[in-house]
Amino acid sequence: MRWQGRRGSRNIEDRRGQRGGAMQVGGIGGLGLVAIVLIGWFLGVDVTPLVQGQLDPQGRAAMGPAELTEADKLAGEFVSVTLADTEEVWATLFADKLGARYEPPVLVLYKGVTGSPCGGASGATGPFYCPLDRKIYLDTAFFATLARQMGAGGDFAAAYVVAHEVAHHVQNEMGILGQANAARARMAEADANEMSIRIELQADCLAGVWAAHAEARFRSLEPGDIAEAVNAAERIGDDTLQRAAGRVPMPDSFTHGSSAQRQRWFTRGYDSGEPGACDTFGADRL
Repeated sequence: MRWQGRRGSRNIEDRRGQRGGAMQVGGIGGLGLVAIVLIGWFLGVDVTPLVQGQLDPQGRAAMGPAELTEADKLAGEFVSVTLADTEEVWATLFADKLGARYEPPVLVLYKGVTGSPCGGASGATGPFYCPLDRKIYLDTAFFATLARQMGAGGDFAAAYVVAHEVAHHVQNEMGILGQANAARARMAEADANEMSIRIELQADCLAGVWAAHAEARFRSLEPGDIAEAVNAAERIGDDTLQRAAGRVPMPDSFTHGSSAQRQRWFTRGYDSGEPGACDTFGADRL
């Protein structure tokens, strides 16, 4: 992916140099701690540094200001450029397709742990979008986890991760995310899981739409970039993650979609370049 020397986004909130001592990690004691351990186990992420030595007895981060390495700085610049690309693409698509103004999200960069209105953020939780404050939370160390532990290396694999989280904000801007989450809250667990899958697969598809327009608009994609994104989609499918954790895949427990589904919907968005092609909620087959 060609990104060096290009415009970065102003919508970056960089917390990586801040001291974490007063930050409450989403009630990490008790069930919160168990939840983080389970999430880390499911994703194949080592959360030992989070739960041993980085928290005081009250469950607060006990570490000092994070030291930024050259790799950290480079990753921050990369995320900033990628976010700027999403801002331009989605501003145009909103204007052309919806006749609406696109309000971009803020992306929070952190290192180790930080807080959000949606709960604690850490390397165990992975990147996520919080609709309560309309921000994306990303520890750029996740890119190393994606490459080394999940086998999904490459800068466009990382760009796909950013684009997927931005796509959740796009869903929120369009009113889709709020409606879907409200419906999930009224459903039994199995139905709620399926609704979650449809939300996530639509975000994959919208990430593919962004990739198509980024290629046409910025000429930023290089040979092999789409293959990197498709490989990343495979590596973070629910079935693949469950196998990596030593479990037999259980489709009823899926919340993001299988590897094949995630690949299929990203590719559908990329091939069409049309947000309208991403109606996972009306699809009979995912």
